[in-house]
Amino acid sequence: MHGFYQGLTVVEDLINSESPDVLVLQEHWLTPDNLTKFDKHFTDYFWFGCSAMSNCLQTGMLRGRPFGGVITLVKKAFRSYTQSVHCDERFVVIRLANYVIVNVYLPCSGTNDRQLISSNILADIISWREQFANCKFIIAGDMNVNLDSCDTVAAEVNIFSQHCCLRRCDDFSR
Repeated sequence: MHGFYQGLTVVEDLINSESPDVLVLQEHWLTPDNLTKFDKHFTDYFWFGCSAMSNCLQTGMLRGRPFGGVITLVKKAFRSYTQSVHCDERFVVIRLANYVIVNVYLPCSGTNDRQLISSNILADIISWREQFANCKFIIAGDMNVNLDSCDTVAAEVNIFSQHCCLRRCDDFSR
């Protein structure tokens, strides 16, 4: 989204034209108190997610550009089939009927401890996949890396994908 209001019209246009059942959004940049904006603007959907700014706000005055945050929107018609499994500032896991859907936002290049953060997130996601082994598994979001590069995070994401028997959908020629 690159900020809630910057991405708002694109998300609204997508909803109006495609009416998706589930949307996975990253980088809403909202504080915890402002997450209710999703209720106001997306009335046909309910959401699971959190702000990535909680720790930043607890340490004092916010300086500079806000960052991160993941939200998964699900059509209200599916509320009785949907369960929140896990939510933290970089990934959200929900179960929708027989699907486990993971919305992930990996750290970008230049982030302190990027490799460690990415490794921990992927390990956590593997544990959720194993816990729900009887469900189909979808992971979507922003990996913040070119998966065809020699980057160590790209290599780790690709190993993770192979381990979980996932198929990339960013390149349809595969």
